Amino acid sequence: MPDNLILTENRDAIRILRMNRPDKLNALNTALTQALLDALDAANQDDSVRAIILTGEGRGFCAGADLAEFKDLTPDHQHLVVKRADLTCRTQSILQNLGKPVVSAVRGSAIGGGAGLAIGCDMMVAGTDLKFGYPELKHSIVPALVMTGMQRQLGRKIAFELFSMGRLLGAEETLRLGLANRVVAPDQVMDTAIEIAAVWAAANPLAMQAAKSLFYRVADLPYDAAMAAGRDVNALMRSFRGSSK
Repeated sequence: MPDNLILTENRDAIRILRMNRPDKLNALNTALTQALLDALDAANQDDSVRAIILTGEGRGFCAGADLAEFKDLTPDHQHLVVKRADLTCRTQSILQNLGKPVVSAVRGSAIGGGAGLAIGCDMMVAGTDLKFGYPELKHSIVPALVMTGMQRQLGRKIAFELFSMGRLLGAEETLRLGLANRVVAPDQVMDTAIEIAAVWAAANPLAMQAAKSLFYRVADLPYDAAMAAGRDVNALMRSFRGSSK
């Protein structure tokens, strides 16, 4: 596997991860997907990292799955099909399961699996040049591994429209729909993401980790169960005070 598929940069306690296949608009082949999964896990395990920025090198964030690999992902190579599906599932799922907050810095295309990564992060900064959507059906592909995140973030009606019609959204519409947190000029996307990550990095890491975990946990719980989970974390809060490691 090439060793430069993910470019890593540290700015104090912020880890910047750049998908690095700019000539392919950072399309997700197996090698890049594995490298991204490994880089996210490494950032999560590194105690010096308190916040993560995910972005793409070049003029686009991520064009989704690399269709050039699909010629080998056929029923005749079922083991490859299953292996790739599992890898994609783990990569799309890891973002919300990390103990560190992640902001996506998105310029240009965020398509299919790239759209899933962009909104799978805890926050998203979009450039005004954003093209966001799920055109998989136009290629006779089911957007199976991005559908869960799509539906939870967008709601059923809009999510169904996007994947069934292949309509692309611009930056302002993603902001209106609550997918993007900020919309800025393309050359300001990274600076804005760094500003967000710096606020996170200044927080107590134990409290941040507990808050992020609880945030996603209560989203899927009935009200009383969610309040009970909050009560349990509230009781543990005292141990966070004064701890910076």
